[in-house]
Amino acid sequence: MLQNKSVQSLFIFLKIYASDYIAFKGGEVYRLEIHSPSLSRKSRNNKIGGKKMRKLVGLLFVFMLVFGVLAACGGGSDDTSSSTDNSGGNDSANNEAAEENVAAENDGSEEGEEASGEFESVTIAIGHATADNETSHYHQGILKFEELITEATDGQVTIEIHPNGVLGGEREMIEAVQLGTLDMVLTSSGPLGNFADKSYAFDFPFLFRDRDHAYKVLDGEIGQEVNDQIAETGMINLVWMENGFRHLTNNVRPVTKPEDLDGIKLRTMENDVHLSAFREYGADPTPMAFTELFTALQQGVVDGQENPLAVIVPNKLHEVQDYLTLSNHIYSPAPFLINKDLFDGFSPQLQEAIIEAAEGARDYERQFIQDMDQEFLETIKEQGTEITEEYDYDAFFEATQPVYDEYEAEYGDILDRILATE
Repeated sequence: MLQNKSVQSLFIFLKIYASDYIAFKGGEVYRLEIHSPSLSRKSRNNKIGGKKMRKLVGLLFVFMLVFGVLAACGGGSDDTSSSTDNSGGNDSANNEAAEENVAAENDGSEEGEEASGEFESVTIAIGHATADNETSHYHQGILKFEELITEATDGQVTIEIHPNGVLGGEREMIEAVQLGTLDMVLTSSGPLGNFADKSYAFDFPFLFRDRDHAYKVLDGEIGQEVNDQIAETGMINLVWMENGFRHLTNNVRPVTKPEDLDGIKLRTMENDVHLSAFREYGADPTPMAFTELFTALQQGVVDGQENPLAVIVPNKLHEVQDYLTLSNHIYSPAPFLINKDLFDGFSPQLQEAIIEAAEGARDYERQFIQDMDQEFLETIKEQGTEITEEYDYDAFFEATQPVYDEYEAEYGDILDRILATE
């Protein structure tokens, strides 16, 4: 008991008096950065010198001295107990009885906590790549999740939101959740296929007829099928939130048919199906992290991109694009992922509360996007971007068929089931 408490105290001490662990290696003193317990514990080697170093080492020395005294006191206590045992046995018997009573009381207390439905106190870090403003669908969805889980657990769950891709691009954040260095992420489905390839089935162009069609697929048997594969990768998809129907923007020309994309350098996600489709259309697809997109458009590194209105406007992409085609070429869901080991370690009550909060946030976020789409469109018009609302759907659909043929063996069955869903 003393040892565990001392270790905890040492950790708290180091966090309070310095945002660093101290490590000695090869005669040099280094600083290792401490992140939140729910975030990555990456280390950066930075030498520390001067007065700050001496102060930190001095504080550490004092703490270690106190630690040693406490440990010695603990050892003395053990010796005394041993001596008492040898001298008679009455005290030993009393101690054993007391310990049994305490254990019984603890068991009763734990049973009472379970019966009363109380939740363990936890902090959950959630990352996403979009803006943190009032029009950002990801951010508003996570805020709703925070509200619902806080209410359901009487504040026992604390949510830390990390927006704007501060923890990396979407693929990097998915990897972090998989590894357990990030707790949760709300992400577009595009990069998910690199981890659970069944999710690629949702990314085929002109697959979903409308939102209701997408919801029935994602919230039904097919969506659960993909969730099962995700669970095999060390993550759990709590719900399929929404990114929305994707549209084309660029700085070269209006796009009404596939030929208009010829030679346009178009930023895409790291998604094999997307890359194949845009090559068929004649574009030059360029995978790029979303966090780099605005600057790449601004500096002409890429000519265009494709995203839902709910991404284009809150992240101000329309301010650096001259043309928008309302193509609705791909419906993009948004998996809400949590590390599986973390989730499995929660009590059943907390697991249920998290799932219910996620479902409530999903419904809210989907409706939020629908309510905001027209406002987003008006914002783009006011900016002066030229908007093309009618385009040659049949030509794009026909140009997409080689992509379906390419992946027939792998995805033919699930695509047929998606198309047949009413």
